[in-house]
Amino acid sequence: MFFKLFKNNGVFNVDYRRQLLASISATIMSLLHGIGLGWLSPMLPKLQSPEETPFNFVVDIHESSWIGAAICIGGVLGNLLFLSILDRFGRKIAMYGLAFPHMCLWLFIYFAHSIELLYAARIFGGLTGGGIYIVIPIFISEISDPSIRGRLTSLFALTLNLGVLIGYILSSYVPYHIIPWLVLPVPVMYLIIATYFPETPQYLLRKGHEEEARKSFMFYKNNIDQRGAAERITAQNQFEELKIAITHQESKSEKLTLDDIFNRKALKIICTGIVLMILNIFCGSFALINYMSSIFTATKTEMHPDINTIIIGCVQVFGTYTATILVDRFGRKILMIVSTSGMGMGMAAFGMYAFFAEETDVDLTPYSSWLPLLLMALIIFLANVGIISVTFVVLVEILPPKIRSIGSSFCLALLSLFALALLRFFPVAMHSFGLSATMWFCATVCAFGLFYISVFLEETKGKSMNTEK
Repeated sequence: MFFKLFKNNGVFNVDYRRQLLASISATIMSLLHGIGLGWLSPMLPKLQSPEETPFNFVVDIHESSWIGAAICIGGVLGNLLFLSILDRFGRKIAMYGLAFPHMCLWLFIYFAHSIELLYAARIFGGLTGGGIYIVIPIFISEISDPSIRGRLTSLFALTLNLGVLIGYILSSYVPYHIIPWLVLPVPVMYLIIATYFPETPQYLLRKGHEEEARKSFMFYKNNIDQRGAAERITAQNQFEELKIAITHQESKSEKLTLDDIFNRKALKIICTGIVLMILNIFCGSFALINYMSSIFTATKTEMHPDINTIIIGCVQVFGTYTATILVDRFGRKILMIVSTSGMGMGMAAFGMYAFFAEETDVDLTPYSSWLPLLLMALIIFLANVGIISVTFVVLVEILPPKIRSIGSSFCLALLSLFALALLRFFPVAMHSFGLSATMWFCATVCAFGLFYISVFLEETKGKSMNTEK
């Protein structure tokens, strides 16, 4: 079924084979970042437990929140660092650069003997995280055909959540000091694989390397120009169209100016990106991923919290896979509407259950083994169908080419700051106001997001990536 759904829509078409392989290669880093994210959720209760901690100290609620939030500090720095690398040295160099801070993450985790080293490890993880949200979507969008771009870009979220699931499993069942040595060989393998794929044709054209750009374009078309006269003419015409579009963009202005950013159209698009970032974070999905085991502990479920967390990790992957299939069939907007409306209802219902569990003496025993898990599965599935997976596809597509790098970097830097605030205060809010009030706040954000997306967000399915419109 998997291959049928993709093949009928062209992803496995021979013309796009190298686009698919390059996208899979690039998303190895999002898989690795997901492992780093998922590692925290089952590990955090162990670090807080005198019996289970692998160290000679335990962490308190405030230290736990800083361990969670530290990754977002690195995220802001990663946004700024990789924005500079992306436009100055190219997409491919930026792809290489993603691997090194991630390796530092696992080295610091292995050698950690103090809370400060754990903070440092998470900051290094954030450097990679801040980079992948800029580099990978732009790289994939620039090498992919418009008819399959949505699905290939959605591989980013699919592999990220697959990594989160792997992180949940490793952190639950593998000893603390073994995990780094299981993960560290993978970024080395990634660096070797990445050498096979050339720089994107758009970047090469912008730098004036027309012949290299032509070779890159034909490479990502799986050398279609070598199969016959008709294919050669078609490929050449497509490349000429791309060259004309890039030349037109570059001829308007040699350098990015303030007028390119601070005009009404650009500001409107950037504001839309900011709203999407607010919705992506404060709908609560990122906090749920990081503090899943603690949330299940708070709801007093009968099943072990780590098992519940792993089940939800599987739901995440399935939800993202669903988005990958549907994003080019039904468009971006409808998936975002379904996601925000369903999440809002699920968050409100979960908050109600948490209220009865925390604040009343109502006997929830008949429901405790399945209802929290069911509600969380619904929330996470719908989050991954739309708000998690599709947001970054939309962000890249709504930004004009000239401000795409700086616009996406700015929005993603804000995303990291919003995530920093959420991860820092989510466990504190749970402790101070209760899980129910915290979930109801997230439900309110979902309601706001539903209104905004329904009224203001334009559909971007099939939009050209090389025009200013």
